[in-house]
Amino acid sequence: MSVNKDIKRMTTHVIQEMKERDEKITMLTAYDFSMARILDAANIDVLLVGDSASNVMAGHETTLPITLDQMIYHASSVVRAVKRALVVVDLPFGSYQGNSRIALESTIRIMKESGAHAVKLEGGAEIQESIKRILSAGVPVMGHLGLTPQSIYKFGTYTVRAKEEAEANKLIEDAKLLQELGCFAIVLEKIPAKLAKRVTESIDIPTIGIGAGPDVSGQVLVSHDLLGITKDFKPRFLRRYLNLFDEIKRAAEQYGDDVRSGNFPNEKEQY
Repeated sequence: MSVNKDIKRMTTHVIQEMKERDEKITMLTAYDFSMARILDAANIDVLLVGDSASNVMAGHETTLPITLDQMIYHASSVVRAVKRALVVVDLPFGSYQGNSRIALESTIRIMKESGAHAVKLEGGAEIQESIKRILSAGVPVMGHLGLTPQSIYKFGTYTVRAKEEAEANKLIEDAKLLQELGCFAIVLEKIPAKLAKRVTESIDIPTIGIGAGPDVSGQVLVSHDLLGITKDFKPRFLRRYLNLFDEIKRAAEQYGDDVRSGNFPNEKEQY
């Protein structure tokens, strides 16, 4: 059971303390004020303003199209709602790869214009210069290894990553490098559970899993998946806690029927 409900504000320091106490960290995505307020009231520890907004909010096939301006818009909406959670924002595709100066400029815009608390980047050794430069400006960085959706066209599939020994060893080395550079946590996405456990045991900073088994420091899901707002996405790791797609659809259909029949508004629903 969490002992952090009375903490006024989650920080990277608190997240690290949770890892050291073997207390599980909860993380969910949020893209707007209303949802973020609900999740924050539910004492979710970390809210991720994910580039998955490209999929669930804008309807794109991949995360690649979302822009820095759009990420700042979503992050600003979330930050205004939050009183307790740590707000982490994805740096979108094209805003940090290959140029550490652009990475820093992108990060500074996110931090200044949205008020977020940290940023998240996908990749290991290949983006270390960008991570160094961001950290040198005093901005906390969360890493992301395993399945990295921004590299979908490189991998060509969303299948489980690091099943082969060579890729698994590289992932472990990348995790150690991210810790050495100064990242405060690492997301491990869609990798074998045994590998996620090895990574978690080989580093001191928290690991947050999605499709990476139970032996990590915490878990993250896309809120729209957890709530059943999305309907077609059915990976093995996803547990749907509600089926809001059908419930919202029924409510909208009932509203439509009531309007068409003259049942809404009734005498009590007018001035």
